[in-house]
Amino acid sequence: MDLISALHFLKLKEIPEDWVDAVWDLEFTERKPLDEIAEEEFAVSGHKSFRALYQCVLAHAADHQKSAGRDGATQSIWATLGVNGVSVKSLVAVLSYFILAGKAKAANVQQRVNGLHAASIYLLLLGIPGSIANKVFHEVLLDTCADLTSHCWPQDSGKKRKKDGLKSSQTDGKRSKPQRKDAEMEVDDEEEEEEELHFSGQDLMKIRDAVVLLVQSLLRLLETFQLKDRPQSTSNCMQIFCKLLYFEPVVGELNFAALQDITKLKSVPEMAFYGLQLLCSPKHGDQKESLRRVFHQLLYVILMMNKGNRGKPSLLVTSQAILSTRDQAIHFVCHLVTELKEMAPPFLQILLQHICFQMVEKSEYRSHGAQAVAMLTSQMESSGYACFIKWLSNFSRSSKMVHRLFSIDVVMVLLEQPERQPEECPDPELACFLPHKFLIQSLLFARRMDNSPTVQGHALNCLAQCLELPSFNVTRAIHNLFAASDTHTVFEGEITEGSVSAQQTQKTYRTLPFRTVEISATDSSVFDAKENLALLLRRVEDSKTNVRKSALQALVGLLKHAVIPMSWENLSTLSERCRDSAVSVKKKALQCVGELLAAKPECNMVQRVWLQGVVPAVVDSENSVQEKALEALDQVVLSQVKQYSASRHLDASQRLTWDLLGLLCHECQNLSRYFSRAFTIWSKQNKFSPSFITNLISHTEADHAAGAWLLLSKVVASSPKLPYGKILDAWDNMISSKAVSVPTCCHILSVMGDIAAHLNEDTKDRIIKDLMCWLKSFTLSLEVISASVETLLQFGRSEDVKETQAFLNQHCGELVSVCEAYLASIILSEKGAENLNEELMVKHLHTLGVASLHCPSKVGKRTVLLVESVLTTHSVKLAENQEEMPASLPLSQFKTNSLSTKVRAHGVITLGKLCLQHEELVQKYLPVFARELEVGTEVAVRNNVVVIMCDLCVRYTNIVDHYIPNISTCLRDNEAVIREQTLIMLTNLLQEEFVKWKGSLFFRFMSALVDPVPAIASLCEYCLVHLLLKKNPEMFSVHFIECIFHFNSYNKHKSYNKFPQSEREKVLFSLKGAHHCDKRFRIYRFLLEHFTDTQRFNITNKINQTILACFADEELPLDADGAAILSETFKILSLKEMKLQSISAGTAGPAGEEPEEENMANMAKAVIQAAQKKVVSQVQKKAFIENTVPLIISLKSLLEQKRSPVLRDLMAYLQVTMQDYRNEVKECFAGDEQLAAEVEFALKTAEKEREMEEQLENCSLTGDGRIPTAQRSVQGSPVRSRPLLPFNFATPQVPRPNPLSARLTNTDSRVRRSRLEEPVQSKSIALERTVMRKGVVDDRAFSTPAGVNVNLTFDEGLSAIFSERGTSLGGETSVLHVRPNEQQAPGPRLWNVQSPLRQKKKSSRV
Repeated sequence: MDLISALHFLKLKEIPEDWVDAVWDLEFTERKPLDEIAEEEFAVSGHKSFRALYQCVLAHAADHQKSAGRDGATQSIWATLGVNGVSVKSLVAVLSYFILAGKAKAANVQQRVNGLHAASIYLLLLGIPGSIANKVFHEVLLDTCADLTSHCWPQDSGKKRKKDGLKSSQTDGKRSKPQRKDAEMEVDDEEEEEEELHFSGQDLMKIRDAVVLLVQSLLRLLETFQLKDRPQSTSNCMQIFCKLLYFEPVVGELNFAALQDITKLKSVPEMAFYGLQLLCSPKHGDQKESLRRVFHQLLYVILMMNKGNRGKPSLLVTSQAILSTRDQAIHFVCHLVTELKEMAPPFLQILLQHICFQMVEKSEYRSHGAQAVAMLTSQMESSGYACFIKWLSNFSRSSKMVHRLFSIDVVMVLLEQPERQPEECPDPELACFLPHKFLIQSLLFARRMDNSPTVQGHALNCLAQCLELPSFNVTRAIHNLFAASDTHTVFEGEITEGSVSAQQTQKTYRTLPFRTVEISATDSSVFDAKENLALLLRRVEDSKTNVRKSALQALVGLLKHAVIPMSWENLSTLSERCRDSAVSVKKKALQCVGELLAAKPECNMVQRVWLQGVVPAVVDSENSVQEKALEALDQVVLSQVKQYSASRHLDASQRLTWDLLGLLCHECQNLSRYFSRAFTIWSKQNKFSPSFITNLISHTEADHAAGAWLLLSKVVASSPKLPYGKILDAWDNMISSKAVSVPTCCHILSVMGDIAAHLNEDTKDRIIKDLMCWLKSFTLSLEVISASVETLLQFGRSEDVKETQAFLNQHCGELVSVCEAYLASIILSEKGAENLNEELMVKHLHTLGVASLHCPSKVGKRTVLLVESVLTTHSVKLAENQEEMPASLPLSQFKTNSLSTKVRAHGVITLGKLCLQHEELVQKYLPVFARELEVGTEVAVRNNVVVIMCDLCVRYTNIVDHYIPNISTCLRDNEAVIREQTLIMLTNLLQEEFVKWKGSLFFRFMSALVDPVPAIASLCEYCLVHLLLKKNPEMFSVHFIECIFHFNSYNKHKSYNKFPQSEREKVLFSLKGAHHCDKRFRIYRFLLEHFTDTQRFNITNKINQTILACFADEELPLDADGAAILSETFKILSLKEMKLQSISAGTAGPAGEEPEEENMANMAKAVIQAAQKKVVSQVQKKAFIENTVPLIISLKSLLEQKRSPVLRDLMAYLQVTMQDYRNEVKECFAGDEQLAAEVEFALKTAEKEREMEEQLENCSLTGDGRIPTAQRSVQGSPVRSRPLLPFNFATPQVPRPNPLSARLTNTDSRVRRSRLEEPVQSKSIALERTVMRKGVVDDRAFSTPAGVNVNLTFDEGLSAIFSERGTSLGGETSVLHVRPNEQQAPGPRLWNVQSPLRQKKKSSRV
């Protein structure tokens, strides 16, 4: 079909000229309606007619290309149209009619397809030479045709995210191409209002085919038609192609390097990439400008953002299609860099900087962004790479938290790349940025002291990951940070393909020659190993949970790879964190000790740490922590119990299991109770199968039999079937052998007691006989004696209680009689004490105590007096059977006998056990025990007396309650062991409510907070906060005011400090005087820190009523003691802990960490907090004016009359309090204008002093007044005009940091110190350089200065970050150019600030 026939369906000759002129006059901005007949005829026009016309025009275009440059070219299409009377103007007008019809939102399928075909035909015509001369070209129509795809392709089938109420306009499974849903998080309001249309899969295929034709036509146009003088159209095409990248998924990989044939490009994104490549050619304008704009458009594709025409970019949901498009964009950028060679690297630098600068906080996007940076930097030469690292180093000190966070992510991906050698960089000043050591020590490790806990935690976590990288240089760099100077000599042949066994680094590398390998810091002043390790250990105890977790991971990594020594100090930190207050930290600690055990299974200290961390967690209050601990125990212990064979060696995991069980039997016996709890839980889960029991018993004859008996003692009670024969054989062996260890004996005895019910009577009698013989031999240890008596009880237990008691009276009574006879032979014999065997005496006393608990009726007065005589010398009274010693005297007041302290200490324990069964003995001996606590000199005896009295309190609460003050006095005992024992025993009694907070008990507990031994003070804090405060939340607030009077020994108040105390107790617990002020305020702060805001508010009012009001009304005298109380009260009211947390707590996040705008939850929380703060502040202000101010005015008058020094404390209190109401001073003190004036003056004076201190701290006292280059801004930079293109680069400006770069880096004291000390001429450029003055630049994308020698990266500052204002086509502020350092205009001079001290010295010299 020829061209004219193909044009026939358009009926161009019938179109009125007036309509054509009107269309051109409207400049194709709106659709001009035709008459009804013409519109009806056009409406029936099918896409086949357009396809035929398209093919004809395409053929003409191909002929023109072939005949170009040859003489006698074929007839032009324009000539053909002219000869046949076809008006080009009418043709363009009619085509625009179809184009604008397809662009309408309500267009149907046929209108959209026809519009796309019409646009394709117009673009083909435009690409044929002569189109401009024939007035085919119109810039508006060209842009409309190019962007028609976004209007014709249904929005709801592509990127738009539908609202919940909307339904999909297509049915699933009918599309030939898989479409992406939920790709964008936000859409314009115009798109949301779009009327919903329904398209079938076939309809979508028609539209898609038409879109392909349109894109092909646009590509053909770009191949022939030059856009050099039409920058706006070039920019629009770039934006359109970037939109088309998301049109559909691409099957397979794209090969950008191959020669492109438009007809062979199968997918729309593939065509779009080719279009972007065409736009970078010289025919479409300056290549540098084109490349800059292409990189700008691809920036948001790489960032996975949607950048509209206005507003901030919005994030795209990370689907597989979005990630694939991002990867293709990165590969395309790499292709352009390779193709354009020297032209592209400067713009690649800028692209990388903008990727970093516009990164968001979300971890997923940060991870993908960092990978993009790594891929792009791999295309850079070493010098360019070093420049980027130098810029990144400054970027890592940005004031914005997300920047510092992302810099760490970038460092981690760069460390995974092969290390570049300094020799590769021609510039020696940049060579230092190439090694991985710089990334680790100057970028990553520098963030360990960041202001933001999030950055701190991330840096520490990444530090641990660095040790897992297969790079020896990375490991060595970390060694330099933490390891002390140490030289290791490595011999050739000692290290082959494997790991360094001495260092346990688990790094694989090639054979090293004979040489000395330095694992040490080159500059100890910069990287102090001890300081760094101490800092890491402090981070493990940080107040922020994420920092603690990351520090734990870093610590484990250093230990695993032998960077730091496997010392108990370093290891015990891990087990302590398993008892952290935060659940997530506890879980992390459990994970860390598990990792360390897996890495170092043979290390004894690691095994102990694992046990001390995991086993106690079995009884944790949080179920998830319990489950994690049980899972770890199950995996390491239970699952490794397999059949034992002497001929087969144990593997590593089995050896570890039996090593751990061996530790539980010996060094870690204190964990037995927690271990038993695990088996109680497992027994309910039926964990112990018959095969497990069989495997376990097979180990009872091995070298590690102790661990097997430990396990067996835990599981036997829940196992119905056991091989009793083997257990009895072990029993017989234990009875006949003396080589069995004490723990194993106890475990075998426990097993025997558990199986007693399953044995026949003959066996029982035999075992009972063996037990009695064993016990009466008195050769057993104390632990075995207790276990034997308990086993005896199990064998005598029956359903009849009387039978059980008769059995116990018979056998335990026999033991009591034997012990009584022995004691009599020693005590009543004149020379018995001389031949005393101390160990035998202790065993008799212990056996007597244990046995007497089970047969109280067999304990006579003689037995009691014999035990008593162990502590005294009244053997005469015993022989004469006279009355006992007076009860009012202590044991130590009688004549000292010749028995040792050890025997006397065990005698006290035995006497206590006798008292447990006889109330009359309790009433008799309690006064003796109390007196012993007061005047006794033997530490072991007094310690056991505390234990006995607290045990007696459980059974005889009312009797012992009177002696609680005597027990609590031991909290100030001279011996630390007694103070600790008393603290633990009293805490247990308070928990179970056997003891109440009465009298002075609370205040004595508080005194333990300031114990000279830090471990006791820490234990007291734990007991109060985690055990006792939970049961009584009002405990602290109820006693707070009385603490003020009690610790100052002030008893003149009518209500407080009136409980009875002896003079000795008053002296012991008094904290009166200036020398104890720190201790008192340590207690006050501790109490206030654990107040709720309600309690703080109420305690303030109560202090007003009970202390200030009493002094104001002169109920309390203002003498020396009264002045001390009043002064201390004002100081307490001035404490920051007294302020309400809802007011004093900031709403901007932790420690300078600004809330990210993307995090809407944080923003909502901040708004609620601000509202709460405002309401609470108003309530507090009202209470202050009504309750406090009248008392303050009255007290001030009184203090002035008496010329009291307390007036200074009163004014200091007002100065602190009125900081929150500094603009309302006159309102608050309306009743005393003079006081209001004084307060205002004090506030102004304090503010001036504070400003002066900041100036002295921050000002650089340089003689020449020059500003360090790192602090000069670019506001003085010259600018020149350059035409701007009408689009915005909506990048937020760099947040201006605090005045000095030291403020910017105040999170790292070492970095701060070094930066403050560096010379003025330093070349270190901070981000302050990029802070721009308003109006300096407007609406430019990547900065491409015209000059060749201009540094595109702004001396390592961020390149051309612009504001979001409207564009202007002229003016003096279009492009920002920065001079080199030596050419920069001088900044404002610094003030010549001098210290006031220097001024005084100068004046004195004059």
